[in-house]
Amino acid sequence: MTPPRTATGPTRDKARRRGNRPDGAELLAAAVGAVPGGAARPGQQQMTTAIEECVAAGDHLLVQAGTGTGKSLAYLAPALTVDGPVVVSTATLALQAQLVEHDLPRLADAVEPLLGRRPTFAVLKGRHHYLCLARLENSSEDEPEDTLFDAPAERPGGGTRWLGEAGRLGKQIQRLRDWALETDTGDRDELDPGVDDQAWRLVSMPARECVGAARCPYGPECFAEASRARAREADVVVTNHSLLAVDMLAGRHIVPPHRLLVVDEAHELADRVSSAAQAELTPELIDRSTRRARPLLRPETAEALTAAGDALAVGLAEAPAGRITSGLPDPLREACTLLDAATRAALDTIGDIKADDPDPVRKQQAKAVLDELSTTAQRLLEEVEHDVAWVERNDATGRRALVVAPLSVAGTLATHLYDERTVVATSATLALGGRFDTVARALGLDAPPPAPPSPAAAALADATRRPATGGSGPDGGGVTDSGAGWRSLDVGSPFDYARQGILYVAAHLPRPGVSGLPDAAGDELLALVTALGGRTLGLFSSRRAAQQAAELVRARTDLPVLLQGEEALPLLVRRFREERSSCLFGVMSLWQGVDVPGDSCQLVVIDRLPFPRPDEPLAAARAAAVDAQGGSGFAAVSVPIAAVRLAQGVGRLIRATADRGVVAVLDSRLETARGYGPFLRRSLPPFWYTTRPEVVRGALTRLADS
Repeated sequence: MTPPRTATGPTRDKARRRGNRPDGAELLAAAVGAVPGGAARPGQQQMTTAIEECVAAGDHLLVQAGTGTGKSLAYLAPALTVDGPVVVSTATLALQAQLVEHDLPRLADAVEPLLGRRPTFAVLKGRHHYLCLARLENSSEDEPEDTLFDAPAERPGGGTRWLGEAGRLGKQIQRLRDWALETDTGDRDELDPGVDDQAWRLVSMPARECVGAARCPYGPECFAEASRARAREADVVVTNHSLLAVDMLAGRHIVPPHRLLVVDEAHELADRVSSAAQAELTPELIDRSTRRARPLLRPETAEALTAAGDALAVGLAEAPAGRITSGLPDPLREACTLLDAATRAALDTIGDIKADDPDPVRKQQAKAVLDELSTTAQRLLEEVEHDVAWVERNDATGRRALVVAPLSVAGTLATHLYDERTVVATSATLALGGRFDTVARALGLDAPPPAPPSPAAAALADATRRPATGGSGPDGGGVTDSGAGWRSLDVGSPFDYARQGILYVAAHLPRPGVSGLPDAAGDELLALVTALGGRTLGLFSSRRAAQQAAELVRARTDLPVLLQGEEALPLLVRRFREERSSCLFGVMSLWQGVDVPGDSCQLVVIDRLPFPRPDEPLAAARAAAVDAQGGSGFAAVSVPIAAVRLAQGVGRLIRATADRGVVAVLDSRLETARGYGPFLRRSLPPFWYTTRPEVVRGALTRLADS
């Protein structure tokens, strides 16, 4: 067994003497000291030290850092000790904005005297986030043909675009033309007020449709290329999981080369990679691609594309929604075969882009969308074991789609995520059931490291290091033999969960049945909300249950009830924060997106354990694959998904050291299920635990009176 490599002792001292540079701990201390009243946090210091150790040893690191740890500074400080750029990837725009607008500027100010220079940072987004001057030049504010009279499935809320709307769209495009003369970055997020998605689609360029700076007449002025140039020169590059996934799948030529990658909100990464590797066919997409390519095609070729789109529409109308388990139905197979042949013929007709092409941008756009259609059709026709196909149907919008996605991305991550760089993956929810192995497998790290004898980083560094080994899963992938292993660290949280919060499980309630809010659960919810007098965040497993809960509380109390979907979500959250007696009820997007410290949120109610629905195609297919190998698909797939979601929802309660409150789970299985109940509870913060309703109601009454 390979002994652990560490960066302690003479090796680290020699490195510091050579460069005479401060280490991560010194930079972290400077950053913390620059904040009025700032104090060192043990977990933050442990995380910083562990990152430096792993960079020196060439190991990867999984870090669970609870709310309030200050994990952003804990990984940014050691990042500034690494030669070359460091990449930080986030899952949410909110965290990306926090890093760029608050954490990084504050850190740069604090460490400049120690480093002798001010560290630089840049944001790197996908091309479609930036204004494309070539698209803008070809867009028309009078008749934007790519969106005029869009089919209902292509527009939020459904309905066909009318000419008055086209005029409104034209005004937005004209405003974008004016903005193009003023902006330095072309970043959509800097456009205030913004424009709708239809308008932006006309002036932005997806990466697959870009002809490249060398061939584009606006190459020297390209905003996306300028953002990449800034990223190459920066010390810290902040990007997002979606672009990181695309970078891995495209051979890692988008994100600048780097030695250290920090993946924040790492529990989201595998899903983002799955989304990036997912593809779909819709009749509307074929129609739009045909219209875009028609000027470059022979009439019979364009008609063949149209016929393929019509065949797909017929096949989707006949096929039931859900996972395809026994091969493509004949109508869908015929549609894919027609589409494959038609797109190949169209691509042959268009030919290569040449130096003297009068409009290389438009030609590349047509080739890109046709090539994507052809690739997706071939992928569906191959029906390989490592892909899952399903029919997606939305009766509210009329959307119909044939979708294909990878069964697992663990092999993809093992092959493309870890090579030639150290990866630090961190989140508040990585140690599911008290262990890191479940998340490690999902991220392509199959061999569990030995548990450290203590949470201290020094003990972690002395723990035996286990080399990564090839693993097997439904996709047949495994960790590449790079000679690097991985380590884990749980730095805990500065919050005293046992004193600040109660986890109450309503064990006396019947086991949940069909979708919706059962009467007994509704009565329990009403008693809890009434005891506290509002201040409740309700997280529900279905929109129907959330609506029933809102109707019940509105009918039986005078408390203000805010229901997701009745107003814009940011407005609802702001009202919930400002109106102390209000309740906010909603579904899955609230489980991760609400941060309301203080006494406006002192009760979090979860109606049922958030297992994936049986009709979620990917989760069902992954569970079936595990079952087929003799394992338990429910335990290997459904339970970990529920653990992450539950931990994220429970995490909405305690957001600051002064917060107090109750998490109430109205699903008795969290207490009564002997197999997965303890696993789920171990995935949660260590609240004081009870199943006695009278105890909880008394605690809520005391909170209401305080």
